[in-house]
Amino acid sequence: MTVSVLVVDDQALVRTGFRLILESEPGLTVVAEAADGVRAVELALELRPDVVLMDIRMPQMDGIEATRLLVRANPAAKVLVLTTFDLDEYVYEALRAGASGFLLKDAPPEQLIAAVRTVAAGEALLAPSITRRLIEQYLRRPGPVVVGTAASEHLTTRETEVLSLIGRGCTNSEIAQQLVLSEATVKTHVAHIFAKLDVRDRAQAVVFAYEAGIVQPGQR
Repeated sequence: MTVSVLVVDDQALVRTGFRLILESEPGLTVVAEAADGVRAVELALELRPDVVLMDIRMPQMDGIEATRLLVRANPAAKVLVLTTFDLDEYVYEALRAGASGFLLKDAPPEQLIAAVRTVAAGEALLAPSITRRLIEQYLRRPGPVVVGTAASEHLTTRETEVLSLIGRGCTNSEIAQQLVLSEATVKTHVAHIFAKLDVRDRAQAVVFAYEAGIVQPGQR
């Protein structure tokens, strides 16, 4: 199966570099490029690529707003945000907007390829340690905006435990081991959590877990 990718960045050299890396790998193809968020949304809705590599800082419309509009128009869209700094506050907003994960622009080629394949397979690219640092730093700032916890009240005790472990970056396999459950049971719990919280994937679930106070900054 070929994975189609839309590359979005306002720098032509960066787009070319990503294209060369991705198309050197069997099974990956770049279907189009965009230099701003407006064009990115247009092309993504027209071509329906498996993955959108989305830069954050761009003219006309930034990557956060483009991600928000794209996900709203096509909930199945998978966006992988590109950033220069791993603790960039804009990455946090992109995850809230519906991005499936983020990747540093200077990541080695093999990491880029693995990230695209991971997101295309429907899994969130969390990079647990970096994601935790990102969210924790954001929430430690004065006056963070915290989402209401009403939705979390609909979770069962077991689902809350599972969400807490998701928030710490655990995989389904790790959750199954810690809670002494089968992976199939964990997957069922995860599906119920996503439905009850109205989140798209693990990335948004992690954000929710921190904002709702189910996981505290610094907690492991």
